[in-house]
Amino acid sequence: MEFGLNFFPDVGPEEKSAQDYWHDALALTALVDDLGFGHVRTVEHYFHRYGGYSPNPLLYLAAASQRSRKARLYTGALLPVFNHPIKLASEIAEVDALSGGRLEVGFARAFLPHEFRRMGRSMDESRARFDEGVAMVQRLLTEENVSMQGRFHSFEDVTILPRPTQKPRPNFWQAASSTDESFINTGRLGYGLMTFPREAKQVRHWIELYRQAWREAGHPGNGRVMIAFHMLCAPSDAQAEAAAREPINAYMRSLVDANSDWGAGMTSTDYPNHPKMIENLRKVTFDKLLEGGGAWVGSPARLREQIARVQEEYGGFEIASLQVNSHTISYAEAAASMKLFSEEVLPHFA
Repeated sequence: MEFGLNFFPDVGPEEKSAQDYWHDALALTALVDDLGFGHVRTVEHYFHRYGGYSPNPLLYLAAASQRSRKARLYTGALLPVFNHPIKLASEIAEVDALSGGRLEVGFARAFLPHEFRRMGRSMDESRARFDEGVAMVQRLLTEENVSMQGRFHSFEDVTILPRPTQKPRPNFWQAASSTDESFINTGRLGYGLMTFPREAKQVRHWIELYRQAWREAGHPGNGRVMIAFHMLCAPSDAQAEAAAREPINAYMRSLVDANSDWGAGMTSTDYPNHPKMIENLRKVTFDKLLEGGGAWVGSPARLREQIARVQEEYGGFEIASLQVNSHTISYAEAAASMKLFSEEVLPHFA
């Protein structure tokens, strides 16, 4: 099992400046090679403290590529609905070159109504824009002299530069969170799966659907699954809980606030389950996350038990992407947590 870092800013200027947030993130990234973490990852979001410090994950990953010489670099995830495919493909290839071929490209459909509204996009076009955008990026990365006529974008005789360092292109991943269709489609396409903790029976069901679709499509192996968790490791359970409780609760409040339009009667044919999903998120607290395995917080002994339990309940997954600096958790707290995790937890799952 592989462990890495997930940088998901959930602060605004009144809490922590973007300069300070990314300074700490780069300093933590500089630790990953020596501590045995396998990747760094960040998001694409806009306007709101929930992710808004990261409007272009490729920018951070370009910087991170110079702080770690080993870690894989994940976009978690790019949003084709808000980007032109030629620009996306060109920037992907550039970061792949800067990193020496370590980029892993995750895509997502986006799900925040306020982002669609401010970007002038219809949520009912989300799936169509996503499918078209990813297909165009794939062809631009793998072919030359590409011409495509789409519903949203069209171009003729395009060869992007630079060409990808990894051949034929960096690995693709797809974020899925709420419908069977999304998990099945990810497996059918042969992409890695990015998701997050939910009720264990539901996550296990979705992972099984993904792996079945992967095999039925004839892809080699059994696919790869990455799941994101909050993590804070300290000498005692009480110390870890005291440090993580309010930052993780603040993260959950920012998530719910960013999705507030769903609770105000927003609906979309492309997001049939989101109003109910967001209503359920309103009930999630630090204690519920801890109990359900979505937050790995405690002593090394507790974390070893939590991880083994979640692996078994979910039916197995390959990669855990750890959010170590939620909200205002300091660099010193996150670094100490990473070091203790590296020494006393990670070797049990290597």
